[in-house]
Amino acid sequence: TRLWIAPPTKMDAAQLTKESYYSIFDKSGARMEIPGCSLCMGNQARVTDGATVLSTSTRNFPNRLGNSTDVYLASAELAAVTSLLGRLPTVEEYLQAMALVDQTAVDTYRYLNFDRLSEYTDKADQVIFQTVV
Repeated sequence: TRLWIAPPTKMDAAQLTKESYYSIFDKSGARMEIPGCSLCMGNQARVTDGATVLSTSTRNFPNRLGNSTDVYLASAELAAVTSLLGRLPTVEEYLQAMALVDQTAVDTYRYLNFDRLSEYTDKADQVIFQTVV
C-alpha cells in the first residue's frame, strides 16, 4: 500500500507546503506528484498494472490509471481515512473518523471558501478586465 499525493492545483501545492504537510507526507513515504492532472488522467504517472486504487478523481474508465487496474472513486474524507488505515474502513471506523472531522470542520473546509481568503481575493482584485465595445 502506498499513498500518492497529486494536488489538483499549484495553489493547493503551495498551501500544503506552507502548512508543512509536504514534509509530513514525504517523511511517511508518500509519493508526491506535480500539481495538476497527473494521476487523474494517467498522464505523468501510472500505477502498477493490476493495482487497486482509491482515487478522488471525478471520472473513471478502464485503464485510466494503469493497465488492468481497478479504480474506485471516493470522497476526500474516505480517501484520507483509507490512507491512514491502509485499507478501506468499516462503516464504524469511517463514522468515528468523520466525528473527528466534524469537530474541526470550520478549519478543515476553510479552503473551499476562496471568495473569503485574502491571499486569493487580493490577487483576483488585481485582474484587469477589458471590455470589447
